[in-house]
Amino acid sequence: MVFLMGVFAWFKNGIERVLHSDWFSWWPFWRQEKRLERLIEEADANPMDAAKQSALLAELNKHSPESVIQRFEQRAHAIDSRGVAEYLRALVVTNAIAEYLPDEQSGKPSSLPSLLQELKQRASGDMEEPFGSPGVSEKQPLHVMMVDPKMANRSSRLAQEVISTILFTVAVGLVWLMGAAALQKYIGSLGGIGTPGVGSTSSYAPKELNKEIMPEKNVKTFKDVKGCDDAKQELEEVVEYLKNPSKFTRLGGKLPKGILLTGSPGTGKTLLAKAIAGEAGVPFFYRAGSEFEEMFVGVGARRVRSLFQAAKKKAPCIIFIDEIDAVGSTRKQWEGHTKKTLHQLLVEMDGFEQNEGIIVMAATNLPDILDPALTRPGRFDRHIVVPNPDVRGRQEILELYLQDKPVADDVDVKAIARGTPGFNGADLANLVNIAAIKAAVEGAEKLTATQLEFAKDRIIMGTERKTMFLSEDSKKLTAYHESGHAIVALNTEGAHPIHKATIMPRGSALGMVTQLPSSDETSISKKQLLARLDVCMGGRVAEELIFGEDHITTGASSDLNTATELAQYMVSTCGMSDAIGPVHIKERPGSEMQSRIDAEVVKLLREAYNRVKALLKKHEKALHVLANALLEYETLNAEEIRRILLPYSDGQLPVEQEQQQAEEELVLA
Repeated sequence: MVFLMGVFAWFKNGIERVLHSDWFSWWPFWRQEKRLERLIEEADANPMDAAKQSALLAELNKHSPESVIQRFEQRAHAIDSRGVAEYLRALVVTNAIAEYLPDEQSGKPSSLPSLLQELKQRASGDMEEPFGSPGVSEKQPLHVMMVDPKMANRSSRLAQEVISTILFTVAVGLVWLMGAAALQKYIGSLGGIGTPGVGSTSSYAPKELNKEIMPEKNVKTFKDVKGCDDAKQELEEVVEYLKNPSKFTRLGGKLPKGILLTGSPGTGKTLLAKAIAGEAGVPFFYRAGSEFEEMFVGVGARRVRSLFQAAKKKAPCIIFIDEIDAVGSTRKQWEGHTKKTLHQLLVEMDGFEQNEGIIVMAATNLPDILDPALTRPGRFDRHIVVPNPDVRGRQEILELYLQDKPVADDVDVKAIARGTPGFNGADLANLVNIAAIKAAVEGAEKLTATQLEFAKDRIIMGTERKTMFLSEDSKKLTAYHESGHAIVALNTEGAHPIHKATIMPRGSALGMVTQLPSSDETSISKKQLLARLDVCMGGRVAEELIFGEDHITTGASSDLNTATELAQYMVSTCGMSDAIGPVHIKERPGSEMQSRIDAEVVKLLREAYNRVKALLKKHEKALHVLANALLEYETLNAEEIRRILLPYSDGQLPVEQEQQQAEEELVLA
């Protein structure tokens, strides 16, 4: 301990000797300190030399004017006119001269003349007493503490210079570090070098780096997936493999490396993939197909490598690539240089290096355009179709979305599910959301059946245009047009039951008759397609019968377009024409075949037109009654239409038969 203390004392003395030496004399502030010290020593050694005192006061004024005032008022040194001038300059700089100026508020007179008189006497050496009496002002205190200006000034200046140098160095270092970080981030965002990535590769931005290293947080399970029980059942073995892989490897079984989910948009493909990862409790890496594509060749391939290298560290895990058709479409010779990403994906999925414990899942709406090398066994060797939900699935989905919302007692979820055929999970979620917004706007406490019906009509029929002005003639023509559709739908076998008829403008239409199938359709018969043709012709024929051929309007253009496309589909795709036969026609047939197709299409349309014309002539009275009811009430549902037209029918309407049949099928189910 004594030895250490001695070493410390020796080191301290050495530093002090170095600081007091002339080694630092080349620093500007060090030369100023040396000059001030020399002047103080000379002035203290010769107190009666007025020239040396004035030189010291002039130098002190550059550093500390307060020290000038303090030394001048000590009266221990000789002074001349130059020293008096330095004293006055210090008074002005420190604003101490204000004590000698007059004060109008307090009535204090100016003491500046007496000060000048005293300074004159001081410079001539006649005045022996200090200015005034002690204790009269701050300039003449009763007790004065003497401080050595030499030591105080030297230490303060040295400390200030050292601190300022340190702060300047720190500021320059921070600016350099921030600039280097910004430059590195910019270069990394361009796909350049310098940003550390996963393994031996590099990332392209901090966000992507985190996304590749850290899997997505997932809390979804199979309880959140409704309406696709068949797809869930196929994926349960994937969950079982991830939970207990030894159960499969014991008998030599291996799970498929890739699972491809196909189906129309909104059916829940992404949700299914998240539910698998949530059920198995394994990491889940999510990527969209468009994230791999860049304008720079090779960037997408490097991102694929980074993704699989990160997944290997977290195995067993799931990699999910959404919209894989963005990178996995069929390769062509002229665009081979842009398919490096697909090549790398093919190698990673089934190359020489095995990816054990990594399950690659992908989703697409266009499975037909995927490259055959991607969908072959060994890569995406299991294809699972996620269809639109049936009536029972739609009911489960609606119950899932309504379980956390206050629902009134009049809401019948089964009826809503039956009235929304063709809806997928996204459509049903949108339906519930629109109803909730409608209830919030109306200030309701709970969701009612009326609000859910409003949401369904808005999705199916469009938004009401209540402010649109329509003349009476236009309303009348629209009423007969929509009545023609409704009469044909009610009296044609194979047509879908009517859901609602309205002459309120919705979307781009002035009126609308909506039909909903009584049950989910898996295939459509020729009778049903012909019934659709007849319903399309109903509006045009009603206008012609009531107002004459010269007063038909362009309102039937959309109906004719739909009917023409339907007739072409029947002839060229479904083989429902005796003249053409059961042949599937390609997109661009020959001129002779195209002429025959056109003739058959025109024949189907004319036959439908004649059938509808005869039907509406037979039910002309019902046509007038329904049109007048629409003019009065603007919107009628199926039950109201049935009650209006029941007296004018020969017996039970087809709509009643369809409803009874649907109810019987639902009870049996």
